[in-house]
Amino acid sequence: MISMAKGFKGFRGFAAYMSSLMGADAYRKYLEHFRSTGHSGPAMTEREFWRDRMDRQDSNPQGRCC
Repeated sequence: MISMAKGFKGFRGFAAYMSSLMGADAYRKYLEHFRSTGHSGPAMTEREFWRDRMDRQDSNPQGRCC
């Protein structure tokens, strides 16, 4: 029988996978990349990031499910 702790750990892993699949962690990844590449200016705010991402998707439509 699976313990509750293992069940919750499995659920958290699945939830993280689904968030990644849907792009919910895109801003976190952007910040990690921004910091690791040594940019001198400030990073975009989360609001600016999502606005820029949506604008790029709208101006460059690519095959996607929705």
